[in-house]
Amino acid sequence: MEAQVFDDLRQYIAAAKQMSAWKEITGADWNLEIGALIEATAELIAQPPLLIFDEIKDYPRGYRIVSLPYADFRRVALALGLPYDKSKLELVRLASKKIRSAKPLPPMEVGRAPVMENIMTGKDVNILKFPVLRSHETDGGRYIGTGDVIINSDPDSHYVNMGTYRMQVHAPDLLGLWISPGQQGRQICMKYWEKGQSCPIVATFGQDPLTFMASMTKFPWQTSELDVLGGLRGKPLEVFRGPVTGLPIPAHAEIAIEGFVPPPREEARDEGPFGEWTGYYSGGTVGTGEPQPVVKVKAIYHRNDPILDDEAPLWPGAVRFDLNLRAGLLWDQLESAGIQDVVGVYAHSNYLYVVAIRQRYAGHARQAAHAVIACSAAARHGRYVVVVDEDIDPTNLKEVLWAMMTRVDPATDIETIEGCWSTPLDPRMPPEKRAARDHSNSRAIFYAVRPFAWREKFPKVSRTGRELFDQVVKKYSDILPFPPR
Repeated sequence: MEAQVFDDLRQYIAAAKQMSAWKEITGADWNLEIGALIEATAELIAQPPLLIFDEIKDYPRGYRIVSLPYADFRRVALALGLPYDKSKLELVRLASKKIRSAKPLPPMEVGRAPVMENIMTGKDVNILKFPVLRSHETDGGRYIGTGDVIINSDPDSHYVNMGTYRMQVHAPDLLGLWISPGQQGRQICMKYWEKGQSCPIVATFGQDPLTFMASMTKFPWQTSELDVLGGLRGKPLEVFRGPVTGLPIPAHAEIAIEGFVPPPREEARDEGPFGEWTGYYSGGTVGTGEPQPVVKVKAIYHRNDPILDDEAPLWPGAVRFDLNLRAGLLWDQLESAGIQDVVGVYAHSNYLYVVAIRQRYAGHARQAAHAVIACSAAARHGRYVVVVDEDIDPTNLKEVLWAMMTRVDPATDIETIEGCWSTPLDPRMPPEKRAARDHSNSRAIFYAVRPFAWREKFPKVSRTGRELFDQVVKKYSDILPFPPR
């Protein structure tokens, strides 16, 4: 099947509707109802359908929200331009290879941009023209910044960074901005603030899937996601220069804003609480007592009949992104660190990393586990590392739990490591550590492998062999409703 490169979210939605399940829902309420329905769909339905909301309460037809676009790993493959008839583990590797082999292509400036079909400036600026969701019952407000791309530029090197950070609506022309300490977007803002200046910023909402995925992926400082994105696409991303900030703006976004982030000592607002990926309300003013930065919106641009991409976090039991791209990066980094015979890597949410190895020597499992914690792809805000043998599929939690239940001796095969890099969003962080800004935690390692010294004497597995298993699933898939593999 031929790989597709999507210039905008609309093209991707059209293609996704052709290859997977989707549902259009009309008349739903932006206040909690849509958020609850998204969560129920992601939690209760295997391979959840793409959801499109229209005629949303208080809003005209055509002002739409799309959600769960990446909740089926086949749709993630489609977005990445990869064959969607492969297994999840194969796609992790293929995605990593694509990212690794992509040659940077700088964006291409264009004179006309679809996102400029409608322009709001001055007193006309009103972010609530769009059906911004309040997704969780105790959220401190409505959040437009869930499926967003935020762009700012280092004032010294002029390096352009792209990241995904949350944005609360405080007023029609004022947004909250919460960026975790250490994130590159915040580092750039701080350089302006130290000079007593406001940081120019652009945010887009509803963009093509590769632009969003590149924004979510952590690349080294001064590696511009815009350039990496061009390489992933195989052609430059079309952008135009923002009239207000001079920053590059993706031309095919659904909605874009330009504005400035003043130093927090000059202007800040209470932010949150907000239901985060941990499954708890966290971050922002909650737990710190400190008001958070704001964005003064100077201009809004949008396409006719705009589409918001909702990516509001769900608790880890509800799947929003069914193919963890960070796992592929970690796989590469482990091999670069010299870990031999890695046969699979996967990340289940941001808490649990699983590495499958073919044991070659005593201490091999320990070496692999410690490397996971050291590698940048998994160094921040993890909790557990599980090392399994090559017969365990790390993407399959049933198999991982089976290995943990039958191959781990609690007295000898569980190790804890203190002082690891964490995040203020960690719900288990003690109040005194949070107050001291000691954003570190401990990690637990489970060596769910056959003990190397007597692995040949370990009881033999009684499961059906994988080859025969796959054969019968394929043969009888017309009779029994087997899920995609």
